Amino acid sequence: MRLRLLLLAVSVAAGGLHHLVAGQLPSSRGWSAGVLHSGVELLAVAGIAVCLGLAVAGLVVAATDSGTTLVWLRRLLDGWMIAGSLLTLGWVLLLHRADPGADVSGSLLDLGRVVTDILVLGLLVALRFCLRPRERTAVTVAAVALALLAVSDMLRILLSAPGTWCGIPLVATCSMTGLFLVAAAPWMPGGASVVGVDQREMPVIGVVAAFAPVVVCALAMAAHTLAGGHTDVVMVTLAGSVLLGLGARQGVTHADHLRLTREAAAHEAHYRTLVDGSSDVITVVSLDGRVLYVSPAVREIFGYRPEELVGDRLPLYSHPDDLAPLLEAVETLRQEAESGTRGPGRCVSCRVRTADGRWRHVESTISHHSEGLIFNSRDVTERVVLQAQLEHLAFHDALTGLPNRALFADRVEHALLKRSADTTPPAVLFLDLDGFKAVNDSAGHAAGDALLVQAARRLQAAVRAGDTVARLGGDEFAALLEGEAGRCPSRTREVAERVLSSLTTPYRIGSTEAVVSASIGIAVATPGITPEELLHNADLAMYEAKAAGKGRIRMHRPQPRNSPCDCTGKRK
Repeated sequence: MRLRLLLLAVSVAAGGLHHLVAGQLPSSRGWSAGVLHSGVELLAVAGIAVCLGLAVAGLVVAATDSGTTLVWLRRLLDGWMIAGSLLTLGWVLLLHRADPGADVSGSLLDLGRVVTDILVLGLLVALRFCLRPRERTAVTVAAVALALLAVSDMLRILLSAPGTWCGIPLVATCSMTGLFLVAAAPWMPGGASVVGVDQREMPVIGVVAAFAPVVVCALAMAAHTLAGGHTDVVMVTLAGSVLLGLGARQGVTHADHLRLTREAAAHEAHYRTLVDGSSDVITVVSLDGRVLYVSPAVREIFGYRPEELVGDRLPLYSHPDDLAPLLEAVETLRQEAESGTRGPGRCVSCRVRTADGRWRHVESTISHHSEGLIFNSRDVTERVVLQAQLEHLAFHDALTGLPNRALFADRVEHALLKRSADTTPPAVLFLDLDGFKAVNDSAGHAAGDALLVQAARRLQAAVRAGDTVARLGGDEFAALLEGEAGRCPSRTREVAERVLSSLTTPYRIGSTEAVVSASIGIAVATPGITPEELLHNADLAMYEAKAAGKGRIRMHRPQPRNSPCDCTGKRK
C-alpha cells in the first residue's frame, strides 16, 4: 500500500512541478523561451500522464490483489460508479460555466485534470470501504487529498478569477492542503499493511451507498434540465454508464451471494458429516440449561433418540452423586458467557443412565458455543472398568481374590492409627497350611490351587465380616481382627481355634479328598508398635506353632504386667 500511495504522491508532485514551471516561463520573452516553454510543457504533460497512469494502475492492483474475481470486480464497479457520477456533475457544471458561443472542447484540457482526480478518487473511496477499520486511515487521507485537489481544479474552471473567502484564496488553499495530505498519506496507519478483505461481510451502508452515484447523476441532470440546458452525448453516456454499472454491480453482488451460500451449505454439510459420524455425543445447550441439539451418536451409546432429548433441561439422566461438579462447571461457564469472557473449557466425569437403566461412565468437555454451551461427551465405561480391574489386581490376590500383602499391611496400619485409649487393640493371625506341599506335588498344581481357593473361603467364613483376610503368598494367610478379639486374648484364641477347625476339615477336590492342617500364630498390638513389628511378631508365633508339632496355635505377646482378664474385659 505504501508503494502505491507513493506513486500517487509522485504523480501529484509532477502536476505541481508542471504548474510551477509553466506558470513562470511565460514571463520570459524570445524564441528560445517559447521553445523551452513548449518542451517543458510537453514533458510535464507526459509525466503527468505516466504518473497518473501508474497511480490508477496501482490502485487497480490494490483493489484486485485479494478476494475472488467477483469481489474485485465489484470494487472496480464501485469505483467507476463514484467516478462516473462525479464526472457527470463536473460536466454539467462545465457546460454552465463555459461561454455558450465558445467551443466547449477548448475546456477539455482543464477538465482532464478533474477527470484524472475523480477517477483516482473513485477507486480510493471504493477501496476504503473494502478495508478493515484499522487499515483505512491511509486510504481515507489519500481520498480526502484527491477530493481537495479535484475541488481546486474544478474551481479553476468554474471561477473566472481566483476566488477568495474571508481573504483566503480557495484554489491555493485546496491545492496546498491536498498536496500536503497526499505526501502524508503513505506514512499514515495502514499505509504499509497488505490489503485484506473480509469476503463474507457486507455492511448495510455498503448496499445503500451503491445507489448514491445514481442519485447524484439524476439530480445533476435534473438541475441541468430545469436550468434550460440540453443533454448531450457526453452527459447521457456518463449517466448511462453509471446506471449500467449499478445493474452490473447488483448482478455481481447477487452472484457473490450465491457463491457464499453454496460455500456455506458445503461447509455445513461437511461439518454435519463430521458431527454425525463422530462416536462422541455432541450436545448444544442454551445458557438457561435447555437442550438445543444432540448428535445421532446418543442413540447408539445411551439408547435415546435425539428428538427425545431436545427441549429437556440439564441435568440429563445424570447420577445424583455426580451432579455437584457438573452443575458447578456449567454455572462457571454460564457466568463467563454472561460477562463476555471466554475462559478454557471444563472437563467433567459423571455417570449417565441409559435407556435400559444401566449406568455408563461419561467424560464430558464443556466449552463455550455461540448459542450457549457445547458438551463433547465420550463413553469411558470400559476404561473405568479396566482401571478398576487393574487397581483390584494391584492389591488383591489373583487366585483367591483376597487382599494381598500390600493391602493387608495398609489395613493393619490404618487399624493401628484408629486405635485410641478407648478402643481395643487389633490382633493379627498369621497361619501356614501344613501338608499343602504334599498335596500340590502329588495331585498337581491345579488341585493345589483349588485347595487354596477353598481354604480362603473357609477362612473368610470363620471370621467376622468386618475383619480382613489376606493371602500373603504361597500357602500363607493372615487375618486382621478388630474389636473385642484384641482386648481379650481368649476371644482371639477362640477365633483362631474356629479357623483351625475349619481348615482341617477334608477338602473335596474332584473325585478325591485332601486333608491339610494349619499352624497359627497370634500377635496383639501393643502401644507404640509398628505394622511391621506386629506382622513380625505374628510370624514368629506361627513358627513357634510349627516347631511345637504343627496344627497348633501360639500367641506372641510380652509378659503380662497386669492381672488376667475374663471375657468381659474386667480384672479378676
